[in-house]
Amino acid sequence: MVSYVNILLYGVGGLVVAGMALLVALQEKLVYVPVVPGLTKSYPITPARLRLIYEDVWLRSSDGVRLHSWFIKLVPECRGPTILFFQENAGNIAHRLEMVRIMLQKLNCNIFMLSYRGYGASEGYPSQHGITMDAQAALDHLSQRTDIDTSRIVVFGRSLGGAVGAVLAKNNPDKVAALILENTFTSILDMAGVLLPFLKWVIGGSSSKGPKFLNFLVRSPWNTAEVVGQVKQPILFLSGLQDEMVPPSHMQILYAKAAARNNRCRFMDFPTGMHMDTWLTGGDNYWKTIQDFLEQHAPEQKESSSSSNNNVSAL
Repeated sequence: MVSYVNILLYGVGGLVVAGMALLVALQEKLVYVPVVPGLTKSYPITPARLRLIYEDVWLRSSDGVRLHSWFIKLVPECRGPTILFFQENAGNIAHRLEMVRIMLQKLNCNIFMLSYRGYGASEGYPSQHGITMDAQAALDHLSQRTDIDTSRIVVFGRSLGGAVGAVLAKNNPDKVAALILENTFTSILDMAGVLLPFLKWVIGGSSSKGPKFLNFLVRSPWNTAEVVGQVKQPILFLSGLQDEMVPPSHMQILYAKAAARNNRCRFMDFPTGMHMDTWLTGGDNYWKTIQDFLEQHAPEQKESSSSSNNNVSAL
């Protein structure tokens, strides 16, 4: 009997050790996937292929890493809101161009697409600290442009991009007008247990009931549940209820955390939306939801009444 108990204990111990080794050695490869299997790291297409008006923008992150981005406009003189878009963890910004093409038309906006370090044409290797700096470099660039209305910069993040965007919005309440989160997780700590169920007993976020004694091994925790409650700007939550990657309950938790401190939060779910296609399956209702949010929280700046009075006096 004792031998069977020992075997069981050794088996459990071996599983934990294997999990720790996997986590330490491969976690960046699990969290960040710049190259989708079967594809290359380079961009399969550029905005020119879709006949979009754009410019290549090269940035330097604060640690010197060279970053590539696309700044896309519906028309050259577009003064609508500017959306700073942060992508999911897999592939590169070229894989989002079809969605961006439709976004331009539906929202009459500009879109800035950042390639995280290690993604697309950007240099370096991805990490939470590094991507946080990359996002800040993109926002700083937009804030200094003279061809956009810098009071109408809205951050839009999907999945990992939502975690990136939440941190950026929290750190820049004076530069970011509003935040949009789509199918975003509460934390990588919680996602570890979703993707590798045996880890949920030893790794988890604030909502986890496990001992969480291996949390210290996670180098990119992306704890969105803690960050979102500190965001002061309006937040729109877009949740696909058929999300096969991030449990929809994560979005509900994020909304509850934010709404407890911020009365300018709105939650919208889409019954047939999956992780990557909520924008497509949501149809007109998806775009109308975002359009209404932008009109309310990133409105076009009208001339002041005093300016109008001066003009009347001059006549």
